[in-house]
Amino acid sequence: MQTTGRSLTGLRLVLGVTGSIAAYKAVGLLRLLRHESAAVSVVMTAGACRFVTPLTFEVLSGAHVATELFEAHQEMLHLSLPEQADAILIAPATANCLAKAALGLADDLLSTMLLTTQCPVIFAPAMDGDMWRHPSVMEHVATLRRRGAVIVEPEEGSLASDRAGPGRLAQEQTILTALQSATHPRRDWAGRRVLISAGPTQEAIDPVRFISNRSSGKMGYALAEAAQKRGADVLLVSGPTALQPPSGVELCSVTTADEMREAVLNRFAWSEAVIMTAAVADFRPALPSSRKLKKHDRPTMNLKLEQTDDILRELSGRRTTQLLVGFAAETEDLLAHAQEKLHAKDVDLLVANDVTAAGSEFGSDTNHVILLNRGGHTEMLPLLSKRELADRILDRMLALQIVPQSSKKPSRTRTSRKG
Repeated sequence: MQTTGRSLTGLRLVLGVTGSIAAYKAVGLLRLLRHESAAVSVVMTAGACRFVTPLTFEVLSGAHVATELFEAHQEMLHLSLPEQADAILIAPATANCLAKAALGLADDLLSTMLLTTQCPVIFAPAMDGDMWRHPSVMEHVATLRRRGAVIVEPEEGSLASDRAGPGRLAQEQTILTALQSATHPRRDWAGRRVLISAGPTQEAIDPVRFISNRSSGKMGYALAEAAQKRGADVLLVSGPTALQPPSGVELCSVTTADEMREAVLNRFAWSEAVIMTAAVADFRPALPSSRKLKKHDRPTMNLKLEQTDDILRELSGRRTTQLLVGFAAETEDLLAHAQEKLHAKDVDLLVANDVTAAGSEFGSDTNHVILLNRGGHTEMLPLLSKRELADRILDRMLALQIVPQSSKKPSRTRTSRKG
């Protein structure tokens, strides 16, 4: 079995198993946790017991498997189990489990435990793709994240319904890594001030129409979450997205390229590191209309565009000691275009990806990138979740010897906010 550096030896874990067809995969996960020398108590819902018997988990864990809120000779399990636990891992987590946790419903042992626990909680969802993408499920996931829960997003692949799509339980090693991060949080960015831009911008044609791009903002939000969890003081400047800001991250919402530029420049002096993931519009309508343009008034329309300011290049020209990271989304000749942008923008690190490649499309939860630094080093990373990639990028930034923390933190420049 593959293991990682952060040991689970001696940790007391609760493994919650819910009623998904993926419940059988929790058996292998339990074996991995035991191999990592963790003490594991298993809690199963009634639905989980219909897929795998409690006896299987009891034999592998070497401990009683709890299935009922009111068990004979087992007093107050909903209090004693979470009180003794260093972390609770729910894998697989069904849509019903996520909903109950988000809404605070408590009708069985596992859901009641979640109302009493103070330790880290990690959810690894598994369900059909349409269920995972349903707005209510997405809202519940966002709610849990805001409260500090860790969500190990499901992977894409073949599902029990014979369909293909997102919903497969994440791989054991991915879940293990998330658990290790939750129980042994890294604080190597503690006290550092990080400014991150994310999402698209929208440039008005008239009061109801605009031009924009396909950026979802997921990479920037993943970086904000990772940096905050590693101790950084994070300010996220975001264009319009459907995402919720990570817990503990300050959000500044903007819409246009000009607003993005103003917000970033106003906070630049405050920052020690700047990560520009935002897909800022390169062009905008030169003469936006102050009233809605009527289709019947103009059978054809020529839209004159003008260039927007190059925020990344402007930051490079203004910086003093800030570490500067840029992103390049390309559709061809990835390495050549990335090297050109690295030098043209004069950044310390450039993250480049081909948005036409499988797993790297706009809106996907994964990315396959090349990292280039100003020293000439090029590194091609494997396909990773955006959250995993965020940690890799932060690691490489530290390797570039980010400037020492100053003893006195300058105050942030405040501007009016939207949203």
